[in-house]
Amino acid sequence: MNAPVAVPVPETLEEALSPQWLSAALQDRYPGITVNQVESGPVVSRVSTNARFTIKYSGINGQGPSSSLCVKGYFNEIGQAARYIGEAETYFYRDLVEPAGIRTLACIYADVDPATRHGVVITEDIVAAGGEFIDAATDYTPEQAASSLREMAKLHALTWGNAQYAETAWLRPRMGTTLTLWGEEAVTARIEANVLGPNGHRVPQKSRAPKKLFDAYTTLVAETKELIADPGTAWCVIHGDGHPGNLIIDADGKPSLVDWQLVQRGLWYFDVGYHIASTLTVDDRRRTERELLEGYLAALTEFGVVDAPAFGEAWDLLGRGVVHGYYLWGITAEVNPKLTEILCHRLGTAVADHDGLSKLL
Repeated sequence: MNAPVAVPVPETLEEALSPQWLSAALQDRYPGITVNQVESGPVVSRVSTNARFTIKYSGINGQGPSSSLCVKGYFNEIGQAARYIGEAETYFYRDLVEPAGIRTLACIYADVDPATRHGVVITEDIVAAGGEFIDAATDYTPEQAASSLREMAKLHALTWGNAQYAETAWLRPRMGTTLTLWGEEAVTARIEANVLGPNGHRVPQKSRAPKKLFDAYTTLVAETKELIADPGTAWCVIHGDGHPGNLIIDADGKPSLVDWQLVQRGLWYFDVGYHIASTLTVDDRRRTERELLEGYLAALTEFGVVDAPAFGEAWDLLGRGVVHGYYLWGITAEVNPKLTEILCHRLGTAVADHDGLSKLL
């Protein structure tokens, strides 16, 4: 159990944007700071609330924070009922970003209220700094994919079978939660709506199999739980949802992973297979995925992993990560259908190319 936070995590967006709370919350990182003025900017409120804002401050002798910031929390009525969703992401920014050295949003505050499980994160505003958020309709090159895979390798390598993170509660494996919460009928209905409906019109026939996808993912979840529990398995901490909508491109053109809600102990291929298949066009993936996998494995070794899988073994496992991504987009609702269609096509095609479903059944 984490110790109570010194500065209470804010309950409301108004509190989070108050000069008084910000001055107190930023003291650990910027001793002496006094936030004198806060100007609110655009707010996006769904389950989580993301609010951009600017500050004017004094009291800093050295390097201070950017004046353009963004706060993420679960402040609205929907978010208050699901605050646990952001718990792992907040702990990730607080406890793991700096040790991993992974490129992501520059975080200046992150903490969780242990009683309510409400996590609040404040980062520098990447858009104000010239960066952009992307999605599946954005061109993403194999060179950019190689860069983001290298960032994944940093996190994987740091945590590769690392006992320090083996019992960390917020990193507990959570694959298959929807299978348990929703049940087969509801999950299969969602998959049918996507892969057999308009969003699946470009998915190869081999992958247009809702019941087969449900069964394959159920098998994959059970297999993964057994492997992670096995002392001989080299698990690692994974992002868990590395599709293009969870990427940003900074002002220098470098990609970074964001939206860490699914961070957990897992297996490397959940990140790598899903990321390659979702970010690249089908043609680009087919042309470069072997080279990208080789680069990722080389990065693992570079970052200190002594038992990285050989290429042949890794290639055989890659399809399991693709199945993971295809399942997540098979059950996705309330996302722009254009983006869901693109990702169902990319991931469903990659599942067929890797014979991902049959290998699990």
